[in-house]
Amino acid sequence: MITTMNRIFVNPDFAEQFEDNFRNRAGLVDQMAGFVSNQLLRPSSPGDPYIVMTHWESRQHFETWVRSPEFTQGHARSGSLPREAYSGPNKLELHEVILDSTRPGMVPEPHGKPFAINHG
Repeated sequence: MITTMNRIFVNPDFAEQFEDNFRNRAGLVDQMAGFVSNQLLRPSSPGDPYIVMTHWESRQHFETWVRSPEFTQGHARSGSLPREAYSGPNKLELHEVILDSTRPGMVPEPHGKPFAINHG
């Protein structure tokens, strides 16, 4: 199992629009094999980023998603807010789940190479 976290720094003046974009997202990821869940986390402290967190059954499932036409289609609106909506660059993190208290018999995700999106 893996978890991805995309840390997105949003200008407070655009927070409501940013959240609305996620409420009205395409939802294509929900139908992908190996997809577990998607959460949008709102920061409670000023200056902290929003976090888009997804959970996947395996790294291979996630990599299949980011290389799929559904990924491209699902992110087509991600540039719909103006540049000033963002107060800094986003940061995508991928974490291998080695322990989950809700899955006592879970086999840890094997340690993999650093992740980079490569559509080619």
